[in-house]
Amino acid sequence: MATLDFKMVVDQACRAAEEFVCIYYETIDKRRHVLTKLYLETATLVWNGTAVTGLEGLAKFFEQLPSSEHQPTMLDCQPVPEAASQGRTTVLVVTSGTVKFDGNRQRYFSQNFLLTAQGTGAGTVWKVASDCFRFQD
Repeated sequence: MATLDFKMVVDQACRAAEEFVCIYYETIDKRRHVLTKLYLETATLVWNGTAVTGLEGLAKFFEQLPSSEHQPTMLDCQPVPEAASQGRTTVLVVTSGTVKFDGNRQRYFSQNFLLTAQGTGAGTVWKVASDCFRFQD
């Protein structure tokens, strides 16, 4: 891959990651009932060691969480080589920050997303294939 092509791929990954992180944390904090629309049907979530799979399982899991206020403070991303992602355009997104769940103290967290591009009639939509959330304290 030429250097210019790789730079374009990295730039695309960064734009997708920044856009996704804004949408994700706003959705989980303010419109959690539609959060699963950001996930693939076969998506997996590991939340502090608890594994959840599929949209129905994710919906039940997110529904039982108390209301939240996330403040992401760090974002990093990198494109995943197509050889490692079955030829799909995929981006690894790493975030960290603070979160306060209703009735609890503010805590530090880190979260990793594996996003994959899904073509639609309106363009490209990024969906979560894998999500790993961990408290850091």
